[in-house]
Amino acid sequence: MSLKQHIPNAVTLLNLFSGCIALIFAVHGNFVGAAFFVFLGIFFDFFDGLLARKLNVQSPLGIQLDSLADLVTSGVVPGIIMMKLIALSVGVNDFITFEESWTATMKWTSFKVFYTPLIGLLIPLASAYRLAKFNLDEDQQTYFKGLPVPANTLLILSLPLILEYQNNDLMNSIIINKWFLIGLTLLSCYMLNSSVKLFALKFNNWSFKNNATRYIFLILSIVVLVILQFAAIPLIILLYILLSIFDQNNIN
Repeated sequence: MSLKQHIPNAVTLLNLFSGCIALIFAVHGNFVGAAFFVFLGIFFDFFDGLLARKLNVQSPLGIQLDSLADLVTSGVVPGIIMMKLIALSVGVNDFITFEESWTATMKWTSFKVFYTPLIGLLIPLASAYRLAKFNLDEDQQTYFKGLPVPANTLLILSLPLILEYQNNDLMNSIIINKWFLIGLTLLSCYMLNSSVKLFALKFNNWSFKNNATRYIFLILSIVVLVILQFAAIPLIILLYILLSIFDQNNIN
């Protein structure tokens, strides 16, 4: 096996490494740090497939490794972040609190579990199911069935970034609303595994006629990002879904 065959897999492992660091940040409630390393992981996730195609070294191992890395970076991390946000919305720090310290026998003597925040962990479950289906579906080469896990991750990560950097009372009140977060969790789980065809940002040529939907999406996304900053991300994901629905007959 030549050295170049290992290059894409090494980049995939960098995705997983970034996801592991993001997970540590997320567990400790540092959403900005988690977001940075998730974005870094998604960057590596984009380039591992690109390198594999350019070097002509695609392999079944690389496909499975890519999904395992994505499950952490774009599945578990957004699930933990959603769990933390729901906990915040119901006025607790986490889904479990220890009311007394550990005993000498290393057993806790009292703890309390809050079940509502655990709804956020449906996201890793839905992401795992979506990734497993993707690996077995040979049709999804030029389009996606359901929302890709990185897109769903960007949607979830945008929420704490809006809270942190935009400081808008209306946005904050919507985001820190238990029913909004639970509804968004259930909707994202459904969209991850829906049968709706969504276009992929892969250009076979630069013709506007053949790529009109992609060009319109990219242009509108840039405009909205400049105007709304992090608050644009949910709108961009919504725009992506709507444009795909309107263009169903041309997605293949």
